[in-house]
Amino acid sequence: MVSKSKPIVIVGGGAFGLSTALHLSRDEYSNISVFEQDDQIPPRYSAANDINKIVRAEYEDPFYTDLTMDAIAAWKSPLFAPHFHQTGFLHCVSGKAPEKAVATLKRFQASANRHPELRQHVVPLEGKGAIRKLFWQLDGQLPGWNGYLNRFDGYAHSANALEAVYRETQKAGVRFFLGEHGAVAEVVYRDGKSIGVRTKNGRFYPAELVIVAAGAAAAKLVPAIGSQVVAKSWSVAHVHLNEEETSALRGIPVTYARDLGFFFEPDPVTKLLKLCPMGGGYVNTDPRTGVSLAPESLSSSSFMPAEDEAQIRRLLAQTLPSLANRPLVKKSLCWFADTSDSDFIIDYVPNTSSSVVLLSGDSGHGFKMFPIVGSWVKNLLQASDRQQSIARWRWKQPKPSDAKGEWGGDVSWRIGATKEFRDIEPGKSKL
Repeated sequence: MVSKSKPIVIVGGGAFGLSTALHLSRDEYSNISVFEQDDQIPPRYSAANDINKIVRAEYEDPFYTDLTMDAIAAWKSPLFAPHFHQTGFLHCVSGKAPEKAVATLKRFQASANRHPELRQHVVPLEGKGAIRKLFWQLDGQLPGWNGYLNRFDGYAHSANALEAVYRETQKAGVRFFLGEHGAVAEVVYRDGKSIGVRTKNGRFYPAELVIVAAGAAAAKLVPAIGSQVVAKSWSVAHVHLNEEETSALRGIPVTYARDLGFFFEPDPVTKLLKLCPMGGGYVNTDPRTGVSLAPESLSSSSFMPAEDEAQIRRLLAQTLPSLANRPLVKKSLCWFADTSDSDFIIDYVPNTSSSVVLLSGDSGHGFKMFPIVGSWVKNLLQASDRQQSIARWRWKQPKPSDAKGEWGGDVSWRIGATKEFRDIEPGKSKL
């Protein structure tokens, strides 16, 4: 076990890195440094630098349902409560949904109904009349919509939650190195054991333990990952509302059509209504190595593919038709670290003498766990046998087929095929 006074370096100031800094500092680890390549927290490279993320408890897998119940209890604690909004989760399919979407919805609903605490919050909904009775703001035709409402669920303001934990960990004595001082170029080894990190400006920082929580960039620092974790993205856009429109939509649930996409109640400060289309997402695979990394520059991801925009407009036309033709603003691709089975990876990197931990694989559903992720890292560090006790979070040797491009397509809750970033990047020839 790592001594609580020995230097620990956390690479990455996003959700997983900050949660780890919080839990370790609360457990009296006193020598923690966080390195972040951006000059701000929340980092613009982090998928969690966002106005909202879904916090829903029901999973097809009871393991994750139980974890999310713990996370939601933590969201209601004083540090996190200002950023959690229990507006409910309206989970539906439209009348033209493919069978995969319908079957997935039914499994999620069955999961919620099986859970002794969740089932009392679940309301089945069939047709637009039942939906409008609860949410009059959804004045579109809702053609063929059916599903359920889970009042236990909601969303979190992710950027604000990260900022709150940043302040809390600073007060606890965690040191932060940002921008050019925090951009880590490599983990430094001696005789197969990490001895610290070197930043891009050439400075070396010694550490007893290095925790890599770099999201979609993890493979740059831990090449042994291979295609075990890949950078993947989904697109995001917003409609900018006026004061009256923002007020009218206050309190609507997270509205999720599994075959179309989803949106949240508008942010009262920015007056932005965030929208995300459903789809297989995008990877940025290096054809030489088969490894997918996020593009280097933020500006290269500041767009929404045309087919995703069309999907968003279909969603709005069916739910909030007055907004269906409004300009979409703040369009971008949101990059995250994906695993083929959607399980996280929280484990020591092999052949490093337990000196490097990989904390990755949020897989597009990890942010809801933000208040408790760091406790899992703490458990790993305090395990007497230095083994990850949860088998599904252990380091996995990648399979040869993992780099073939249809990444994560077998995950039941994802609809559509994965595409390459180079095939949708604006201005690039598709020949």
